[in-house]
Amino acid sequence: MDWGMKNRLSKIIKAKDNRTLMLAVDHGYFMGPTTGLEQMDKSIVPLMPYADTLMLTRGALRNYIPPESETPIVLRVSGGTSILNENLLHEGIIASMEEAVRLNVAGVAFSILVGASFERDTLLAFTEIVDEAESLGIPVVAVTAVGKDMVRDARYMSLASRMAAELGAHIVKTYYVEGFENVVDTCPVPVVIAGGKKIEELECLKMAYNALEAGAVGVDMGRNIFQAENPIAMIQAVRSIVHEKATPEEAYQLLSKKRGKWSR
Repeated sequence: MDWGMKNRLSKIIKAKDNRTLMLAVDHGYFMGPTTGLEQMDKSIVPLMPYADTLMLTRGALRNYIPPESETPIVLRVSGGTSILNENLLHEGIIASMEEAVRLNVAGVAFSILVGASFERDTLLAFTEIVDEAESLGIPVVAVTAVGKDMVRDARYMSLASRMAAELGAHIVKTYYVEGFENVVDTCPVPVVIAGGKKIEELECLKMAYNALEAGAVGVDMGRNIFQAENPIAMIQAVRSIVHEKATPEEAYQLLSKKRGKWSR
């Protein structure tokens, strides 16, 4: 692994504790102006000081994020279908590595869908991205997407995560499930968990804590932060678990204290 690759990885996963808090705000590429992302310059930019990286599309980066920002970027480079399409997540390449270099990103993210009829398409496109990114020293985050008819369990997540790593992923993003330690133990690259749909705050904090205890290096969380009643307080609470080793109860207490002091 060359210096450039190591340097970019260190911007995503912090060397001081080998952990990361990634803020996922790339939902617009298939969901449009979903709640909390209608005006990202107002809702997301205030959250950036608390995130280790920001995951989003090139259009959102150009139109909403100040170029003087110091928050590292993980660029979404897969897409091609909308939430209206029955084959949601049948994704292809939507941004080149030349574009990634031009935008000075720390990494790129690509979704694969193991188990779908079109899995081969997403896997082969993913390997194209890996080849191009490797040649430029850019880490690739494999997002193990889950179709609506697929079971979220340790067996499936282990399969998808291991396949992603075998195909060249440098980091795997997957869902937290019961028996998550088995997912981590059988994946040779760092694993972060997806936040998923909006859930109760304490439940979300417990999920993040349990994932880290099971061996994950961090979270890539979106809706559970930017759709929270107080997003700044919520991201601080999640950060306390990721980087300060707070318990879910301690993080929730911090959230409760901060809730009335900040606003979106």
